[in-house]
Amino acid sequence: MTKAESKYFNTARRMDEAFLELMEKKDFAYITVSEICELAGVNRSTFYLHYETIGDLLSECLEQSNTQFAEYFNVKKSELEKKIETAPLEELFFITSEFLIPYLRYISEHKSVFRVALNKPEVMQANKTYDGLFCDVFNPILERYGVCEKDRDYMLTFYIEGLMGIVKRWLQFDCADHVDKIAEIMMNVVRR
Repeated sequence: MTKAESKYFNTARRMDEAFLELMEKKDFAYITVSEICELAGVNRSTFYLHYETIGDLLSECLEQSNTQFAEYFNVKKSELEKKIETAPLEELFFITSEFLIPYLRYISEHKSVFRVALNKPEVMQANKTYDGLFCDVFNPILERYGVCEKDRDYMLTFYIEGLMGIVKRWLQFDCADHVDKIAEIMMNVVRR
């Protein structure tokens, strides 16, 4: 990466961080380009070199967050699908430390993104992430357990809302408890 590219990406990162900080304090609709620029320490013209609108900045934040999130997991989608299809039922769980620890570590390292995502899921499009998990992971597991298709949505809503409640509370305490402790709590709540 050249010096110019490095400066470009560093400036974009500062604007991303400023945007997320503002999102923690106020609604998306009321955030202005001027506020982002002031907090990031850049000129308005610099903002418009990177983005046409604040919506473009939001899209970039979401894309970057999803890419970083996926990198925390060492399991490929094809391996996960195979495991779901072939694992004995007594080994097929929704919540395992294999997935929970990287997930919680990511949250701890990206607190501002998750605070915004949990408090403003419609803006951060958090439901898309959970829809993907439902389709690729939870639905096939429930199918293997023989859970009626019309009941799956209710069951998953219960699981996801409860687990997200734990994460939200953990974030309120600035992720002070260790990742392992929160993972243990979540696994205990979701008894096998």
